[in-house]
Amino acid sequence: MNYFRLFPLLFIIACTESPHKAEMDHHKHQQATEKHGHHQKDVENKANKHMHQKSVSDLIERFESAERDEYQQPEQVLAYLGNLEGKKIMDIGAGSGYFSVKLAAQGAEVIAADVNDEFLAHINQRIKEDALQNISTRKIPFDSPALTENEVDMVLIVNTYHHIENRVAYFTQVKSGLKENGELIIIDFFKTELAVGPSVDHKISMDVVVKELQKAGFTIQEVNVNLLPMQYLIKAS
Repeated sequence: MNYFRLFPLLFIIACTESPHKAEMDHHKHQQATEKHGHHQKDVENKANKHMHQKSVSDLIERFESAERDEYQQPEQVLAYLGNLEGKKIMDIGAGSGYFSVKLAAQGAEVIAADVNDEFLAHINQRIKEDALQNISTRKIPFDSPALTENEVDMVLIVNTYHHIENRVAYFTQVKSGLKENGELIIIDFFKTELAVGPSVDHKISMDVVVKELQKAGFTIQEVNVNLLPMQYLIKAS
């Protein structure tokens, strides 16, 4: 289609449209946008409420279970991430510290970040009892990763994307917190019925993730649907 030929026609149509109709159309569009935004926020809030129907101790037990090892396949993920020696990594939504501990064991300097004080207390207890090295904890607000500019080489977010609200604004901040050539890795469940993970209506499809990350200023490097049996992996920079 020749868009340069189409433009004058659209301009004529726009100019002949009544101001009242244009205002009404704008109002309808605004209502639809607000309705979609409220619906998406409701879904995200429901996801947070659903997860915290269980106690933190129950969640920690589930996060550290052998069942999770089977579908999460952390060895595969670590192999995919490559050499982490000396890299500074923020694990957003660290939860029980499942990945934070494993990243640190590979030589990374890890910030285990979460919004929940009880999860952070559990990680700090692990650090103390097991004399873990290269891990610090950071409490972050719901609306920010609390990263300083160019602070980390990598941000890892596993099974947490659907809990984040206002994601374009949030990941714009994530982008600012990455060093030059830094990477964002997102792992989350396919938007389909699975034996594990949240219900389908709480999941975010990988197409939506890609679009939102692009709006936040990221370039998508890879969408991998073969690494893990129940989850996709998105790498962006």
